[in-house]
Parts: sequence; C-alpha cells; structure tokens
Amino acid sequence: MISDVTLEQCQPDLAKILRDWQTWLRVEKNLSKHTLRAYTADMTKFINFLSHHQGEAISINNISGAKISDFRGWLSKQAVNGSGNRTRARALSSIKNFLSWMDAQGIAHNAAIHTVRSPKISRKLPKALEQVQAFRLLDDMPIENWIHARDKALFTLLYGCGLRIDEALSLDIKDLPRDGFMIVCGKGDKERQVPVLSQVVKVLNDYRAECIFPETPERPLFLGAKGKRLNQGVFQKAMRDLRKQLNLPETATPHALRHSFATHLLQNGANLREIQELLGHVSLSTTQLYTDVNFQDLRDIYKKAHPRA
Repeated sequence: MISDVTLEQCQPDLAKILRDWQTWLRVEKNLSKHTLRAYTADMTKFINFLSHHQGEAISINNISGAKISDFRGWLSKQAVNGSGNRTRARALSSIKNFLSWMDAQGIAHNAAIHTVRSPKISRKLPKALEQVQAFRLLDDMPIENWIHARDKALFTLLYGCGLRIDEALSLDIKDLPRDGFMIVCGKGDKERQVPVLSQVVKVLNDYRAECIFPETPERPLFLGAKGKRLNQGVFQKAMRDLRKQLNLPETATPHALRHSFATHLLQNGANLREIQELLGHVSLSTTQLYTDVNFQDLRDIYKKAHPRA
C-alpha cells in the first residue's frame, strides 16, 4: 500500500515498519479500504515532507525525533496546498495513529506529536432532501431500459434502507432480502441487519427482471453496462443527470438519500437509538447530527407560523 515514491524516501527500517503498521490496520483494526488508503496517503505526504525538509531518506530515528515545528510546518504546507481543516485534522490523526502504534510496539517514542493541536472542524450538518423531493426522485424517474431500472432500484434502496453507497454497491445476488430483512456489511466489515420494505423489494425485483445478465449467487447485484460491478463514479454521474432532468437541488446526491432516510424517520417519530442501529453508526453522537437538522426544520416552521415571528 505504501507507494514506491514513499519507499524511495524511506530507510529500509522505516519501510518495514510502515508495512507492519498497515497490516495491523487492515487485520487487527479491520479498517475499511478507504480509511486505509487515506492513512497511507497521509503518511506518504508526511514522509515526503520530512525527506525534502531534512534532505535525506527518512528513518525511524527521523520520525521519533520529529519536532513540533516539523508537524506544524507539514500542516501549514497542506493548508497552502488547499487542504481544509477537516482534511488536515484527519491527516494529523493518521500520523498520531502511526506514532502511537510504534510507541505501543516499543519501536520508537515521539513526545512532540501530543502537543500538536488538531485544526478545528466546523460541525457539518447532513443535507437531506425534503420528503416531496425524495418521492419525486423515486416516482418520476424515466424507465426506458434496464439501466434506468437499475438506477431506480439503487436510489430506492439507499432511501428505503439508509445504506451507504459502498454498502449497496458491494451487495451480491445472495445478499437479497429474505423475510423482510437483509444483512449489510458496513464500515470495518461490521455486519448489521436492515429491515426492507415491500416497496423496496418490488423495485429490486423489477430491476432483476429487466437486467440482461444472468444471475448467480455470487454475481454483483448492481451491474454496469458491461456486466461488471457498478462503479460508484458511474452511479454518481447518473444522479447528476437525473437531478438536472427533475430540477432537484445540488444537494440531491446519492449520500443525501441516506441522510434523508434518517431525517425523515426522525421527523416521523423514530428515536435516535433506533436510527443509530439502522444506519450502523458506532457512536450515537454521529446520529445526533440529525436532531440538528430536524431542529432547523422546526425553527423554520416556527418562524413562518408564529404570529409574532
């Protein structure tokens, strides 16, 4: 996973330790491929920065001896290159993870990293569609071929079950709902059971009937035009095209359907613990973002309806 460019900037001792750390992240911590890729990219940038700054290939001693000015300089360079606070905070977290792991393994210790403050991150609220917009998206989609049927099935699954895009695209035929439930593999390969409405099952079956490729238990559920597993970028483009066609706002994205699922459940009486289980959130604090969305809706209604507003 560590790139060749990075390895050229590393002494052999550090290159081996980086590989061991990646194995630990993948096997012991069971991180998703996206998180692992992000951690790797962050370490790549940091090592390249140190190598350029110190004028030599980086060893374990260079990492353990890095000063607070090195970490601050690296964060400042990322800011100059256009990285926002959220990206830089995640990058710093990646470096702290690596250094903490080395410390726990008895390999090296760096005291300076604990004095580096993470950039402040503004609380970003989910962008949910209004219920009428979500219904318009699902009900007014043109169905002229099997690809349109596929897109409608995928949109319906995201909104009807609150799945992440990766979770939906990783489904195979064998994962189809049974007895009103389906098993979904989420972040960190953690499985959860998700209830599936009969309306969702119907749209899935309509797509399966239209799909031109034969089914086997191991075949991906959602296919691209050439019969391979549907690429996320292709699906996002389909969403952009449909958004323009149906005159929906820019906030109408595939992930917004998951936010809409949670927000609309909350508006209709579901409690946070239930929504947390359905979304597969590890922390309730993540789910609590939806209370802020709902509060904003209530405040807008209050301002419009109250006679003294």
